[in-house]
Amino acid sequence: MLTCKDVTHLLSEGQDRKLTVAERVRLEMHLVICDGCSNFRKQMDFLRTACQRYVDARKHDDRPPR
Repeated sequence: MLTCKDVTHLLSEGQDRKLTVAERVRLEMHLVICDGCSNFRKQMDFLRTACQRYVDARKHDDRPPR
């Protein structure tokens, strides 16, 4: 079974590369039982979405950044 530290590492790694099937299965098993890691995943998803929206908005804005 993965530790919370392992899970946070895998969630971060998953941002940069595709996780293996084994990694995804172990990750999902842990997330089913760990509210803390599930919340961490939601926070990472939120931040990724917010950053992507910011980048997309900047592409259409000719003003210099503040």
